[in-house]
Amino acid sequence: MLKADCNFWRTKSGLEVDFILGGGETAIEVKGAGSIKNKDLRPLNAFIETYAPRKALVVCNENEERIVGKVRITPWRNFLSDLWNGKIIS
Repeated sequence: MLKADCNFWRTKSGLEVDFILGGGETAIEVKGAGSIKNKDLRPLNAFIETYAPRKALVVCNENEERIVGKVRITPWRNFLSDLWNGKIIS
């Protein structure tokens, strides 16, 4: 089993990303919403600008996976399947 460190990220202005894995290689934001809006991506986009992670994801209740800029928006079921199959942390 692969082990990875798990942290969070928060700016002084209040932007926050829920999970930072692998020393900043993967950034994950979790939302309960069924529809992700551009404003929901602001924290991840700020993290991407500063640290350039290999993967940036929003895990949510949307029905279909999609890409917005450098962020992958994915239904939680897809995320769990990818996580269990070693596709999230590499």
